[in-house]
Amino acid sequence: MRDAYHEELDSISESLVEMARLVGSAIGRATTAILDADLKLAESVIAADAKVDDLQRDLEARAIALLARQQPVATDLRIVVTSLRMSADLERSGDLAQHVAKLARLRFPETAVPRDLHATILEMGQLAQRLMAKAGEVIITKDVDLALQLEQDDDAMDLLHRALFQHLMDDRWKHGIETAVDVTLLGRYYERFADHAVSVAKRVVYLVTGEHADELTQSEGRTSAVESA
Repeated sequence: MRDAYHEELDSISESLVEMARLVGSAIGRATTAILDADLKLAESVIAADAKVDDLQRDLEARAIALLARQQPVATDLRIVVTSLRMSADLERSGDLAQHVAKLARLRFPETAVPRDLHATILEMGQLAQRLMAKAGEVIITKDVDLALQLEQDDDAMDLLHRALFQHLMDDRWKHGIETAVDVTLLGRYYERFADHAVSVAKRVVYLVTGEHADELTQSEGRTSAVESA
């Protein structure tokens, strides 16, 4: 009975990894669609989000069933509850990738991104995909140090997001209000996608240590200060 229980816990973790893989792929393909005005690719990203939603609903049902049948405590309870929260982060990430693809579809056959911002949006898309890949790795390895690195990695996304706004606010902006709105939305989608990847990693920290990532970082900072005194 216990073996079946732990197999179910493992299968929940595997579903999370699959969700991370799917949404990471989605944001990469959505980025290509928005930059290349590729309608077929955009439609495929939009359609594929249903798979992420299905995985999230299935994971939620299995997690709730485990809570009801097994009444887990301590670490096992953290695994189940944290998995539910991670699945919500990942499902929302899939929605954000879908938003990028829907914007590509809306502006087809034109592109929503001016040529002079292609490099920035491409970099944001690639970074979002890397962050989610790392979040998936953290789910598999339960590596707390790697999980804590994600917040630092996310600083690069924040810098890109600010650079995008500086471009929009420049007096030399010549692409009109509609394009400015499109680019503003895109920047927000990528920034929020990255935040969800960081959130997943932080939840793994809590799962492993029983402490929230911010508390753990503060504790380590205090320890380092004492040791250097």
